[in-house]
Amino acid sequence: METNNSSQSPKAKAPAPFLAKTYALLEEGEEGDDNGSYGNKKIVSWNAEGTGFVVWSPAEFSELILPRYFKHSNFSSFIRQLNTYGFKKVSSKQWEFKHEKFQKGCKHMLLEITRKKSEASVFPPFLKASSEESLSAEESNHLMLMEENKNLRREKVELEMQIAQFRAMEMKLVDFLAEHVGNNNKIRRLC
Repeated sequence: METNNSSQSPKAKAPAPFLAKTYALLEEGEEGDDNGSYGNKKIVSWNAEGTGFVVWSPAEFSELILPRYFKHSNFSSFIRQLNTYGFKKVSSKQWEFKHEKFQKGCKHMLLEITRKKSEASVFPPFLKASSEESLSAEESNHLMLMEENKNLRREKVELEMQIAQFRAMEMKLVDFLAEHVGNNNKIRRLC
């Protein structure tokens, strides 16, 4: 009978399920399984360098891809999860996310990605856990809600900026149509 002298546990170490599923949906999209693209339209893919990924169509990503890999179809929840693992949104013009250890062809590096810990300075001293006692379930829930509230406020600001950009784009399109179609009154009435 053989004995295992290695210090590894019998259960193999695996990356967090969220990271593994996100990586899998990108890899399968690259293989042309209709995950990354729908018809001729890309929905999600690695960026050109393979150092991050881009969600080209958040609505279709939520509707077609998220439910295949996760128990929800909520894009905001997906982004919140990315944030908890330290991913950064790198562009205000598109939904591109990066993490230094999340790279195309480097699945082994997923093991090195861990969930972010709450910043100690965010909470008042009386809410911090001492080394001898842990937080009660109620305090823990309160801290989680505070963190989620902070993330939701940040997302709200981003979405409000996007809405403002879309409204400006809409006005430019209407002005362009009015200028080139010639019937200004009809187009202005449509808005």
